Amino acid sequence: MAELTPFSYRSGRSILHAMDARFKLLFLILISLASLKAGAWGLPVLSGGLLVMLSVARLSSVAILKELRYFLFLLVVVFTARALTTPGEVVFTLKLMTLTREGLADGILVCWRLLLIVLLGFVLAATTRASEIRAAVEWVLKPIPAVPAKRIGTMMGLILRFIPVIFNQARETAEAQRARGIENRKNPLYRLAKLGIALIRRTFENADRLIVAMESRCYSENRTGPVLIAAKRDWIALLVIMVLILPMIFV
Repeated sequence: MAELTPFSYRSGRSILHAMDARFKLLFLILISLASLKAGAWGLPVLSGGLLVMLSVARLSSVAILKELRYFLFLLVVVFTARALTTPGEVVFTLKLMTLTREGLADGILVCWRLLLIVLLGFVLAATTRASEIRAAVEWVLKPIPAVPAKRIGTMMGLILRFIPVIFNQARETAEAQRARGIENRKNPLYRLAKLGIALIRRTFENADRLIVAMESRCYSENRTGPVLIAAKRDWIALLVIMVLILPMIFV
């Protein structure tokens, strides 16, 4: 049985679980835009709100950081690149590498924003069923002409369901390689390449099996989805988000 990951839906009775999926999708877009525009004063505000969401949704910070270990490595690479390539006041110099004060500040802001957006996606996936996200995407895209809303919504639902499967496959593949002594290889790039190739192959094999299973059952995107009903709490939350977010986006 697949283990639960931060990308998996977790049932609950919190206010985040009860909110309309369309509003949560809109909140994700607005807060993501605000995080890209926010500066040193706006990011702490957004981060505080995110911590409140994680607490309300009862998501384990330790589990999230564990699942984010590869993404954190990517953030380190981004931070290093920003710190070494941004011109400004020199802090440290070693041969051809120059570390600047402006680069450090820019690297911290960029990594902070990226981490904030990813954690917001965690909150959305953990508090919203895949079927509700699919219905919300279809509702948003339905008025747009020449856009296959149902097909795109179905693709979104399948992606959300496949993310935990990919995480579990990565864990199983890594454990299998450790059992075969992969750790005896000191080159981390070799180990990463072996893990990536095996994981990609298993992912495509599972995707092919899923396609065959769906076709054999005459699966179609024309399915009746869940009914989305906006409540008073959704409009109140939208008003609060707009008051807090709009100044960060347009100022």
